[in-house]
Amino acid sequence: MNWKELIENRNRFFWLLHTGGWLGFALVQFLGSLLHDLRDIFVIVIFLNSYAGWMLSVPLRYVYRRVWNLSPIKMIVVIILSSYVTAVIWQVIKNINYWEIYKHGWEPEFWLYYTKSSVWSFYIILSWSVLYFGIKYYQMLQKEKQNVLQANTLAHQAQLKMLRYQLNPHFLFNTLNAISTLILVQENKTANAMVTKLSEFLRYSLDKDPMKRVTLTSEFHALELYLDIEKVRFEERLQVDISIGQDCENALVPSMILQPLAENAIKYAIAVKEQGGTISVNVNRFGNDLLVELADDGPGAEITNGNLHRENGVGLANTRERLNALYKNNYSLVVSNNVPSGVKVNIRIPYELGS
Repeated sequence: MNWKELIENRNRFFWLLHTGGWLGFALVQFLGSLLHDLRDIFVIVIFLNSYAGWMLSVPLRYVYRRVWNLSPIKMIVVIILSSYVTAVIWQVIKNINYWEIYKHGWEPEFWLYYTKSSVWSFYIILSWSVLYFGIKYYQMLQKEKQNVLQANTLAHQAQLKMLRYQLNPHFLFNTLNAISTLILVQENKTANAMVTKLSEFLRYSLDKDPMKRVTLTSEFHALELYLDIEKVRFEERLQVDISIGQDCENALVPSMILQPLAENAIKYAIAVKEQGGTISVNVNRFGNDLLVELADDGPGAEITNGNLHRENGVGLANTRERLNALYKNNYSLVVSNNVPSGVKVNIRIPYELGS
């Protein structure tokens, strides 16, 4: 059993600390006996006294368990009374051990002498009680902290899954709407090709865990599947230019991070121009950052503070939320006008390599 498992097991952890504490007490008493040049037989007295303390303090654990939920005042009263009664009993046993073993059966004249030095014993037992409650409260706080962290992690994962799965219905609706239009105009061959491509894209999408990031190579494969679907509809009107810098193929990115951006470019740049247009994607590494740029050569749009006024779907907003959920403040997403025309989206995220 490793230390983490031992600490998390409260019962075993108690016995470890309880036994270790009383062994420490015995060691201190032994070192003190060396300073006072006591006879060797005093070691037996030390052992018996420590063992008695070990035995008498065990019932306190069960007493304190029963008063755990009492008010602070009542709990303090119980702690003081329990510690004092235990200390008096322990002191009587210690005095008997000392007189019977070290003093060869000497007995005091008055029975009250058996409780001599009970204040010191009370201090030891009270210290044991304070440590018990201190460690107990610490364990409780640690448990609550773990519960909060676990709850935050689950909420974070739920948010990422929601954002990730939000893309599929949105994209699926647009694609099925395009297929429906092709069927209405009796472009059955084209519609069938789109259904085939859509099936392959959705299969890839469902196979990928939304909680895991993927390599850039895998992400571009998903992007190409999506663009193949759109090329069935736009044919030669849709041109794609992809450039990947050195050492970027295995860089990790959120899955399906480029598809909604490409969808926006097609909707607002390619579809509105009779001659179509080009979508260019460039990825490079700059220091510890991965720089991703997706641009189109469409008519452009009104941009204010990095936001598109034409944005009324889930694409850009979803991408921002996912990047924020994954990287907190260690990312940037900037929308600007492309030169000579169009819109470009620049993303900066930490450069991390996949296995």
